[in-house]
Amino acid sequence: MEATDGAPPPPPTFFPHSEIVRPLQTGFSRVLLSTFSGIEIEGFSPFGFGGGKVEGDGVEWRAVQGGGGKGGRAVFLLGNRSMSSWWSNVEPAAKDPILGVTEAFLADQSPDKVNVGVGAYRDDNGKPVVLECVREAERRIAGNQNMEYLPMGGSLKFIEETLKLAYGGNSEFIKDRRIAAVQALSGTGACRLFADFQRRFQPDSQIYIPVPTWSNHHNIWRDAQVPQRTFHYYHPESKGLDFASLIDDVKNAPNGSFFLLHACAHNPTGVDPSEEQWKEISYQFKVKNHFAFFDMAYQGFASGDPERDAKAIRIFLDDGHLIGCAQSYAKNMGLYGQRIGCLSILCEDELQAVAVKSQLQQIARPMYSNPPVHGALVVSTILGDPELKNLWLQEVKNSCIMSGMADRIIGMRTALRESLEKLGSTLPWEHITNQIGMFCFSGMTPQQVDRLTSEFHIYMTRNGRISMAGVTTGNVGYLANAIHEVTKSG
Repeated sequence: MEATDGAPPPPPTFFPHSEIVRPLQTGFSRVLLSTFSGIEIEGFSPFGFGGGKVEGDGVEWRAVQGGGGKGGRAVFLLGNRSMSSWWSNVEPAAKDPILGVTEAFLADQSPDKVNVGVGAYRDDNGKPVVLECVREAERRIAGNQNMEYLPMGGSLKFIEETLKLAYGGNSEFIKDRRIAAVQALSGTGACRLFADFQRRFQPDSQIYIPVPTWSNHHNIWRDAQVPQRTFHYYHPESKGLDFASLIDDVKNAPNGSFFLLHACAHNPTGVDPSEEQWKEISYQFKVKNHFAFFDMAYQGFASGDPERDAKAIRIFLDDGHLIGCAQSYAKNMGLYGQRIGCLSILCEDELQAVAVKSQLQQIARPMYSNPPVHGALVVSTILGDPELKNLWLQEVKNSCIMSGMADRIIGMRTALRESLEKLGSTLPWEHITNQIGMFCFSGMTPQQVDRLTSEFHIYMTRNGRISMAGVTTGNVGYLANAIHEVTKSG
C-alpha cells in the first residue's frame, strides 16, 4: 500500500511501534486521540502485524489484530478519554454585574433603550468622546516613536508626569526619590499589582474594603488571596456618608491594618467625605498606624479640578503617612482601551523605594512582562506639554469646550433631579446633586431596577447605580419619567 500524499509522517506517540497510521477514507496523516475510531494500522513490525483497526465508542479505544501476522493477537489500550473531556467539568462563569448590563443593552432592539450602566463617558449625543488634546498628542507622536518594549516598570517620562498629578508638582517625595512607581494596566492592573505585593510581603495582613465599592475590588484581592474585611461607608437612609460608623470601624480594626479608600468620586455612591472628614480619617489612621491604599480612578472627574480631587491624598501626605495609590487615565482622558495607569507606593527613603520598585517589577514580569507603550506616549505628551495640559484641563472641566466632561455630568444631575421634582415625585432627590463624579447611587431597589429594564428598556446595575455619563438632554426626561413610575408606589 502506498501513501497518497508523499512519505508518511512520523508515527504518533500513541503508537510507539507503528510505522504507518492511515485514516480509512483519506491519505496518510497524523491522527488526534479524539478521532481514532475507524482508522487502519499497518506495519506493527515488532509484532508482525499485517494490519489492524482501532475501534471505540468515543470513550475507550483499542487496537486489535487485523490478521495474518506472526505475532499473534495483541490489544493496546490507547486512552480512556477524548480530548474534549479535559474541560467537561468547566461551567459558564457568572456574568459580570457591570459588563453584563452592556451585553443585555446591545441585545435589546427597542428604539427607546437607554444604557446608564457602564462607567464610560459619552457626549450629549450618547457618543464616545476622543478629547482634542488626545487627538493632538496622537498627531505629534505618529511616526516619531519606535515600538520597542518598554522597561518592566514602564515609561519613566509617563511615571514622572503621573506622580506630579497625584503627589503635587513640587512634591518633596518626588524630589527625594521616595516613591516606588511602575506603569500599570490601568487602575485594575495597579490594584492587582498592589494586592499581589501586599500578599507577598505582608502575608498575614488583610484588606478593609468599603461597603459598597466597585465590584471588581473584591475580585482583585480575592484572586490575590488577600483576606477581605469590610468597613461602613454609605448610609442608605440619608443616601450620604455613614461617617460615625466609618470612624468606629477604623478605630476597631487591628493596629496596622490595610484600608482601600476611594480618593474621590466614590464608585458606586458618588459620596465623598468632606475635607474636614478626611482630616479626621487621616488622624485616626495615624493613631492606629493603618496603611491607606487610594484608588484614584476619577481624578478631575469629581470637581473638574485634578488638584482639588487629590485633596484626600495630600491630607494623608501632610500628616506623614506612607501610602499607596492606583491611578488611571481611562476616565479623565478617555483612554479606556489603552489600559494606561500607574501604581505608586511612598516609602521611608530612596533605598527602600528602589527595593520596592524592583519587587513590583518582578511581580509584573510573569503577569504581563512589559506594559503597553502607546497610552504612555499619549499621556506623557499631554502632561509634559504646557499647552496640551492646559487644553486637557479645559476639556475635563469647562462646559464651553465641546467635551466639558465634569460640567456636563454636573448639569445632567441637576436636570434629572429637577425633572423628577416637576413630575410630582414625593421622594427626596437631593442626593442626585449632592453626590459627585460619574455615578449617582439612586436608592432604587433591585426590583425597581428590574422594572426599569423590563418596562422601559433602561439598563443599569441592580444596586441602583446610574452612570450619569449615559444621561443626555435627549433622554433625561424619559429616564426621569421611568424612575418616577417605578418609585411612586414606594
